[in-house]
Amino acid sequence: MILPPATLGMLGGGQLGRFFVTAAHEMGYQVWVLDPDKNSPAAQIAERHFCVSYDDYAALDEFANGCAAITTEFENVPAATLDYLAKFVPVRPSAAAVAICQNRIAEKSFLRDNGLPHGPFAAINCEDDIRNADLALFPAILKVARFGYDGKGQVTVNSREEALLAFGHFKGEHCVLEQRLTLDYEVSVVLARDEHGQVQCFPTGENQHTQGILDVSIVPARTTGCVRGDAEEVAARIAEKLGYIGTMGVEFFISRGQLIVNEMAPRPHNSGHYTIDACVTNQFEQQVRALCGLPLGEARAHSASVMVNLLGDLWYDGETYREPDWTKLYAIPNLKLHLYGKHHARPGRKMGHFTVIGDNAEAVQKTALAARAAIGIKDE
Repeated sequence: MILPPATLGMLGGGQLGRFFVTAAHEMGYQVWVLDPDKNSPAAQIAERHFCVSYDDYAALDEFANGCAAITTEFENVPAATLDYLAKFVPVRPSAAAVAICQNRIAEKSFLRDNGLPHGPFAAINCEDDIRNADLALFPAILKVARFGYDGKGQVTVNSREEALLAFGHFKGEHCVLEQRLTLDYEVSVVLARDEHGQVQCFPTGENQHTQGILDVSIVPARTTGCVRGDAEEVAARIAEKLGYIGTMGVEFFISRGQLIVNEMAPRPHNSGHYTIDACVTNQFEQQVRALCGLPLGEARAHSASVMVNLLGDLWYDGETYREPDWTKLYAIPNLKLHLYGKHHARPGRKMGHFTVIGDNAEAVQKTALAARAAIGIKDE
């Protein structure tokens, strides 16, 4: 076990890294952050910030030399960087696990090859792959295989012709063509797995998205116990097959009553932010525990909760840039506001979130939706 006051390394300095730093500090650890953004939210509160690119090997050598173990908050950190650092210091999750999750072709193939529930898809590496794709896939969604998130890098296509046009707009980037499914609703499972294969699943959350970005997470999910149990079982199987160590999120579609894996995230997950205020142990403490070889904490929720994302759009009143009126949220006693310390708001950027907790799930949902409207978030 790696015990305090050891120094832990975090690759990536966004809000997920910031919450990790907070959890590690509360447990007695120090944290170094490596992120090329000089305004990194995590670096603001870390002991040291390596403001360099992820392939700066001289900096990586110094980083590894000073850290007892290293993790990541961002799936697009190059797997080669993780693999290099693992020569000198424990890196969790592994480069191999992250490499699968950061490439949609590898991810879909992993699900297929391991008998895990997934939707029909085709790997698209060239135009001929589209011309030869099964017509039954259409209407479909064409998604770039790398660096797509929050709805970016994807487009709905209704025919081969539209898919070819979209592929050209993506400049020939490798893609996946996924059949567009009829969605009943979406859920996600956040879990932690330790080096001994022990798994703790947080309660399944029900997710609502706006323009491809998570808007609201409701816990417990308003679905059957069977679906919740199946989702947690599948998520645990994914972690096992990956040999995963750390915290991860698995997003699911429920389509015509069937559970289908949408995406895997090799890190804490936006939909797991409710765990900070509503669970015995939160997802970031679990990340610290798994990284350091400590026993995992209890993942039980002690409260019903609804988490609402706060996007940069809230900072704009027409063309005017101004701070939202936080008094409307602070006036609600069972609401917990978390702002990420990002230096500039822009539309679609995740700037913070709030979570409403309580004993009565229906009352919590009512309060959260009223608070969401009061702060100026409009339904699409």
